[in-house]
Amino acid sequence: MRDTTAASAFPSAIDPARLHALHEDERARFRVAHPACTALAARCQAHFPFGVPLHWMRDWPSPASVFLRRAQGSHLHCADDHAHVDFCLGDTGAMFGHAPPAVVQALATQAAQGLTAMLPHERSAEVGALLAQRFGLPYWQLAMTASDANRFVLRWARAMTGRAQVLVFDGCYHGAVDDTLVDRDPTHGTTLRRPSVLGAVHDHPAYTRVVPFNDLDTLEAALRDGQVAALLAEPALTNFGLVPPAPDFWPTAQALCQRYGTLLVLDETHTLSSGVGGWARTHGVQPDLWVAGKAIAGGVPCAVYGMTAEVAARLQAVKAQAPEGHSGIGTTLSANALALAALHAALLHLHTPQTYAAMQRAADTLQTGLEERLRTRGLPWTLTRLGARMELQFMPRTPRNADDVRAHAQPALEAYLHLFMLNRGVLLTPFHGMMLCAPTTTPDDIAHFLHAFDAWLAALLD
Repeated sequence: MRDTTAASAFPSAIDPARLHALHEDERARFRVAHPACTALAARCQAHFPFGVPLHWMRDWPSPASVFLRRAQGSHLHCADDHAHVDFCLGDTGAMFGHAPPAVVQALATQAAQGLTAMLPHERSAEVGALLAQRFGLPYWQLAMTASDANRFVLRWARAMTGRAQVLVFDGCYHGAVDDTLVDRDPTHGTTLRRPSVLGAVHDHPAYTRVVPFNDLDTLEAALRDGQVAALLAEPALTNFGLVPPAPDFWPTAQALCQRYGTLLVLDETHTLSSGVGGWARTHGVQPDLWVAGKAIAGGVPCAVYGMTAEVAARLQAVKAQAPEGHSGIGTTLSANALALAALHAALLHLHTPQTYAAMQRAADTLQTGLEERLRTRGLPWTLTRLGARMELQFMPRTPRNADDVRAHAQPALEAYLHLFMLNRGVLLTPFHGMMLCAPTTTPDDIAHFLHAFDAWLAALLD
């Protein structure tokens, strides 16, 4: 993690009228270059609300959705057969590259032998041993998505502790988990309903506490009454701008959880790129429970949650004490044979030192190139790095919490960056300036990115 802060002055925001005109030029350029995608977007309106199978797929700044034709490694082709270098990688789901050969082969083999049976596959024991070896926790359960895994973990935590409250950080994202889709009132520190959440009827703010990230005093105040079952957190905020932890934050936060009897749950769905075993293993932190989805099985729908031996014993005891019946934990397709085959292949071939070394080398090259351009232009913008993941932030220093991100937000500038780069064959995430390097990202891919970025800076500033 490094700040790139130039000494020379630069306006905190680009002239809105000029930025709007530049963006409109890029929208027109997209329409001309993407007739097939534009036609597909119109056809899909007949059967899909918002014109896409999942409404999130319209969260890109393009005038029509980019429809995927194929993707391999760090490249994808749209329906207009334009090639794109992919630095979004399915918002981390394809972190190891699209269609990794070992996973593709495992899927093909298993598909011919059965997809799902609600029975443990014979490779389950080996998968459990590999999970323990890679991530350092002895006991595991599987789910289909990280949203499911986080939801199940919170239910287990409340059952084990007998406590109703959970604690999250302001600006967090843990998937479609109602308990976590809340905001913090900056004036009073109370929990608020998140206005963007649809159909909320239960009083989740009454059972979820929200504190600023990197604020140990406020964290301890929220834990002190002994009513918090679990602190659910990413090691760094990743979906509200990239906000890394202060150097002493997690050791002290973990000690506070232990002091007040709160289970520490780390959601590493987006921080797997930190190193082999994720951020926690790389930095020597062992939480009570650990969650990952998206990339864990190479992009195949699968999630895992691991736990210490002590938590596993408590978990089994609380289940044994409950009557037989629906626990509210698990789904029929969880740990299906196809997902287990993909997870097995990913653990053997993707979660390796060699894979991560390639990712880090690519990220080093990209970081160096971007920082050089920011210095040359005298731009007081920051590049924040976490393993193979980094983010360009339009602020003079690395943010410390969600309020820092809010104070410097420039969504129109971000949208222009994304669309400009898309029109030149570079795919970024549709929100923030996040870039992720896969083991398949090549020097030519990075050169392509930097060439397009040079063009963006010239269009914006010259």
